[in-house]
Amino acid sequence: MKIQPYRIQKAAVIGAGVMGAAIAAQLANAGIPVLLLDIVLPDNPDRNFLAKQGIQRALKARPAAFMDPARAGLITPGNLEDDLKKLKDADWILEAIIEKLDAKRDLWAKVEGVAKKTAIISSNSSGIPMHLQIEGRSEDFQRRFVGAHFFNPPRYLHLLEVIPTPKTDPEVLKAFVAFGENVLGKGIVIANDVPGFVANRIGVYGIVRAMQHMQEAGLTPDEVDQLTGPALGRAKSATFRTADLSGLDIIYHVAQDLGKATPEDEDFSLTDTFRRLVEDKKFLGDKTGGGFYKKTKDEKGKTKILSLNLDSLEYEDRGKVKVPLVESVKNQPLAQRVKALYNAEGKEGDFLRGVMNDGFWYAAKMAGNVSNRLQDIDNALKWGFGWEEGPFETMDTLGVQNVIANLEGEGRTLPPLLQKMKETGRDRFYEGGETVTPAGEPTKYEAPYFILTDLKKDATKVVKKRPGASIVDLDDGVLLVEWHAKMNALGEDQLRAVQDAHKLVGEMGYAGFVLGNQGENFSAGANLPLILSQAQDEEWDELDSAIKQFQQVTTSMRFSPHPTVAAPFGLALGGGCEFSIHADHIVASAETYMGLVEVGVGLIPGGGGTKEMLLRFTDQLQPGQPLLPAVQRAFELIGTAKVSTSALEARKLGFLRDHDTIAMNRNHIIEEAKRMVLALAPGYVMPTPRQDIPVMGEAAVAAVKLALYGMTEGGYASRYDAEVGMQLAHVLSGGTGNNRTAKVSEQHLLDLEREAFLTLLGKKGTQDRIAHMLKTGKPLRN
Repeated sequence: MKIQPYRIQKAAVIGAGVMGAAIAAQLANAGIPVLLLDIVLPDNPDRNFLAKQGIQRALKARPAAFMDPARAGLITPGNLEDDLKKLKDADWILEAIIEKLDAKRDLWAKVEGVAKKTAIISSNSSGIPMHLQIEGRSEDFQRRFVGAHFFNPPRYLHLLEVIPTPKTDPEVLKAFVAFGENVLGKGIVIANDVPGFVANRIGVYGIVRAMQHMQEAGLTPDEVDQLTGPALGRAKSATFRTADLSGLDIIYHVAQDLGKATPEDEDFSLTDTFRRLVEDKKFLGDKTGGGFYKKTKDEKGKTKILSLNLDSLEYEDRGKVKVPLVESVKNQPLAQRVKALYNAEGKEGDFLRGVMNDGFWYAAKMAGNVSNRLQDIDNALKWGFGWEEGPFETMDTLGVQNVIANLEGEGRTLPPLLQKMKETGRDRFYEGGETVTPAGEPTKYEAPYFILTDLKKDATKVVKKRPGASIVDLDDGVLLVEWHAKMNALGEDQLRAVQDAHKLVGEMGYAGFVLGNQGENFSAGANLPLILSQAQDEEWDELDSAIKQFQQVTTSMRFSPHPTVAAPFGLALGGGCEFSIHADHIVASAETYMGLVEVGVGLIPGGGGTKEMLLRFTDQLQPGQPLLPAVQRAFELIGTAKVSTSALEARKLGFLRDHDTIAMNRNHIIEEAKRMVLALAPGYVMPTPRQDIPVMGEAAVAAVKLALYGMTEGGYASRYDAEVGMQLAHVLSGGTGNNRTAKVSEQHLLDLEREAFLTLLGKKGTQDRIAHMLKTGKPLRN
């Protein structure tokens, strides 16, 4: 067996600024011990002050840098004078210091003297070429050096650009890519060692050109952000909100540096208005309190967003800007939206064609320069800037020959890649497992991870399909139940798909099934419009039957003759949480936001969630311990609608068990869940429902009632919160007819859940809460 010499088990980060501390936090999230070093401040008695400050900054960061604040304990603060020798224990050493070449070279000279001979060495530089940093270092050091450019914030932005130099050992590159993808959970793009690498080179170019086109079209920043945001399949921060987040001065300097470092100075020329904003120093974005936008409060304390008038440099309250073109396409699928926006008439259409054509032309021009694969450019923009499709994928949507005709119509000279596409008449960059090289030659395309839509291109893999759900054959005897409705709200299609999967496993001899998907979220919960409509129409028999069916399907995840594995990610709320916690095993993405949130709409969990959490917490008690702490824990979790901020917190809250799996890379969870089904299947024995769950009866209700009274009187709970809380207490008590020593069955608790759910649904307070949530997206405190 070959020993892996580059296994990373301990790391060191040098530089405890915003990026360095956040990268250290992400390493800690992954369970990797980290040494965090910075310089010694001459007048500060605490020689580790900067490193400690970096850790505290990461702990206070919003959005949170740590998935669990306790993970900060994996970071050891230090300084470069006293602790440099400690680098000998690190398997990976990363610098995130000032962006000056001389400073980095001086650091590497020191590091080489203490680092062990198997340590991988990296720079997080966003612009300084990697090969320049290691000039003068030994061959052995250069062989173990590879660039590692994270995007801020490292926890949430999926992209990690890995930049090998001509001297980087292929084994080092291979080991580091595996570590970045599997341990840190990153999407890896192999970038060439050129100025700006991939994402910044193309992304900053796009911001610069959007500013030019905005002025030519006579649009405002908020109109541009409407046009270049989610409507176009891009991030909500769009163009100018992204600039505010990044800092206008940063974009200014990056654009200037790229203009100087490349033969493309005209491509990165900034408008006079942009220069004026940077030179003024008051409009640098969030760091100065305002850039293209500024947050303020109205007289009621409500946050308002003001927009900068680029002529007067005064902020204006323009309200919620709506662009008619965007409104006309917003409910259409992405492909239809993109086509409609690209072909639109008027100044908005002219602006979009100009911006999109710039992006297409420049991406094609950069193919083979910033990276040697088209998919790396697409993935860099998707993972680093939040695009749904990269530039080459978008050209496929529009038709490559159509884009080429538009570019030539603008009088542009085609880059070699597009010229080759024109000559061959090929209309797509990706087709049937094939793409093209930067020279336009056909080559095999390998997806960077398992992509469900690619599997489903083989129609035989879709075993059964409904409008809101499908059953897919994952091979090796494992099925996948895939939900694909809006927000994966749970309705008849989703429940029947689970029932169908159970039947297929039994009839066709499959090993078991995975419940998962690759949509935006696992599931945001129940179909509230349908529930409200039925309640308002007083269809109580239908609702009782529907809730009973829902309970039967959620609990079937456990009580079936074959294993089931849930693969939640993103939002796993309400019913989505209930399905997950009843599975035999959960493989959760590290970024899973799980919770039983029904009280927010005046309900309690009705699909076994209340029962399951009570059962789990009572099982965790030591023999002879009183039951009240378990009841209180379940009441607090459900009654305050706690949602985990990560899978690590979901484990602390009790939604994940110790044996459940947490995967740092969301793209791997379906494959891991499939492996788990196959591991559980041999000798699998169906569990039987519990009949011996201890409950407290009246004593539990009395304790909760007292707590609710205090919360209500203290202003922490509304009167209707208390009413919902009493229904929850009734279920957690096991029923008021029981005493402290009673034991009940799971079915008894499910019946109490259903009764409480229906009781609350019949109340005006609950119906008002549901209606308010549907209208505003926010809970009503009635």
